[in-house]
Parts: sequence; structure tokens; C-alpha cells
Amino acid sequence: MRPAFDPTLYLVTDTQLCRPRPVADVVRAAVAGGVTAVQVRDKDAPRRELLSLTRSVQAALADRPDVAVVVNDALDVALLAGASGVHVGQEDLPVTEVRAALGPDRLVGLSVESTEDLAAALRLPAGTVDLVGLSPVWATPTKPEAGQGLGLATVRELAATARAAGLTTVAIGGIDATRAAAAAATGVHGVCVVSAICAAPDPRAAAAALRAQLAPVGAR
Repeated sequence: MRPAFDPTLYLVTDTQLCRPRPVADVVRAAVAGGVTAVQVRDKDAPRRELLSLTRSVQAALADRPDVAVVVNDALDVALLAGASGVHVGQEDLPVTEVRAALGPDRLVGLSVESTEDLAAALRLPAGTVDLVGLSPVWATPTKPEAGQGLGLATVRELAATARAAGLTTVAIGGIDATRAAAAAATGVHGVCVVSAICAAPDPRAAAAALRAQLAPVGAR
């Protein structure tokens, strides 16, 4: 049985933006403010450090089993930490092999950056992917290589297609409290944020402000 996963407000961590605060402290505060799921991401960390980081986030949320902790890309770290799942991008490990290694009881997310990416995801064997991250909605400094952004109209189309196929959808890229409601209105199940929380002076308040914009999403 796959872990519970509420994507309403999905935090993707950024170690640099959280500093000088420990990532785990930012995550704990953000969850208290309304974050419903966490993806541990640090592309620059050696695997040993990423494993330690993941475990620190899990420990910070030990009293919140309802909040899934997913690892970005690092399948080995997810397995060692017993994380809720793995999220991979288009240039990361093949998603079919990630699913085979994780087995049926963990979550697998996949970044989708175009109509063609989504079409390819829908051709995968049933059960390979649980969630697609529609990315980026708007251009974002945390992932400049992702380009100029899909735009709300394209995200709306992709979300409708993915939903019809039974996939959970989240929007990511350039989303903050001023844009969260517009992103949510595309029909996604939730939104992902990075700098809007990790760089905020008060992560709990930032999460609460975002969650206030997303109340309709969780009700769908």
C-alpha cells in the first residue's frame, strides 16, 4: 500500500536558500504552517550528506506521518532512508527502473515539461508513475535551465489530460503567494514551492499565506 500523499502544498527544499537555518528546522516550521508534503532536494550534496539531510527531515516530522517525505532523484538515498518515494526529472534515472527498484509501495513522481513529456508518461505501464510535476509554470531562478515557463493555459491543458488518466498533478516553478491561486485554478491537485518558503524569514507564516490561497485545491 502506497503512503498517504496530500499534494496541496508541496515543499521542495533548497539547502542554500534555507541557510543559515538547518533545512529540517525550516521544514518543521513550514509543515506547522500548512505544508502537506516535502521533497528533499539538494543537487550539490554528496550522497552521504543527502542521506543525512533526508533523515534529519524525517526526524523533524516524526510526529507527522501524514506528511510524505520524497527524495529528489537519489533512488539509493530514498531506499536507505525508507522515504515515501522518489521524484525524477526527464534527464534523471529512467522512471520505469525507479519503479522496479522501489516496488509497488512507494510513490514515484515525474517532471513533465511539455505535451510530449506527458504523452510519453501516459504510455508507461499502469502504476509506474503516481504524480506528474508540471514544470515550470513560470521561469524560476531555482531552476534556470527549465526555460521560460509553460504558462497557465498549457498547465491547465496538461493537468486535465493527466487527471483523466488518473495521475496526481502538481504545478511548480515561480509560484509564490501572489501566484498560488492562479496556479491552483488550472485544475492541479496542488502546487510546489521552493524559494517562497525556503528563503522566507518566517517559513511558518509563508506556508500559512500560501495555504490560504490553496484551500479550494485540497477540497477537490
